[in-house]
Amino acid sequence: MFHTIPMITKSLVAAMRAAVFVPLLAAAGGALAADPVAPSNADQPVVPQLDRREVALPQYPSNDFELGLFAGTYATQNFGAHAVYGLRLGYAVTEDIFVEGVYGKTKVSDEAFRQILPSGVFEQPTASLSYYNLSVGYNVLPAEIFIGSKHAKPAALYLIGGVGSTKFVNQTRQTFNFGAGFRVYMSDWAALQLDARDHIFTLDLLGKQQSTHNLEFTAGLTVIF
Repeated sequence: MFHTIPMITKSLVAAMRAAVFVPLLAAAGGALAADPVAPSNADQPVVPQLDRREVALPQYPSNDFELGLFAGTYATQNFGAHAVYGLRLGYAVTEDIFVEGVYGKTKVSDEAFRQILPSGVFEQPTASLSYYNLSVGYNVLPAEIFIGSKHAKPAALYLIGGVGSTKFVNQTRQTFNFGAGFRVYMSDWAALQLDARDHIFTLDLLGKQQSTHNLEFTAGLTVIF
């Protein structure tokens, strides 16, 4: 009888194991058979609910061109200083290099010569002078200008030089100009410009051909676009 009890106990343990583990193994096997490959979203913690869309980048203006008006004083050698005004058009080739075309107009007077020569040098006491030139400039010193204690404006000191033509008393002369200037950007589209140049050309109005230096000092407003 005592030999029979262990046998009965072993049979009960085997039966309990079969009743518990066999259904679990069957369920696991069925799940693996039904979905042998893990879902693709298992490795992605957050699944986006919106489709990706194409974003169009805004087209910003280049702001490479400058158009402005200027006025100041033009001192013609031997013929005095008078008011000058004109138009300038520029293009920024790079951040530091720019090209500029200028047209200006002023007048000259031979009043000093009429005190010695009654007939003067010109047919009339005053005559017109106009010029145009094409120059290349270089920003040598970028800087800032402080307006008060809270506002700062970008600025630049530049050197400039070029070649053009001057029409003076029915004579047209090739002209070289050299100078420097200072530009202050008041906003993204406007700037103030101070300019000083020497216009060099030859004249033979006084019976002798000579090279003349004609100094010009101007201030102007430029629109950037």
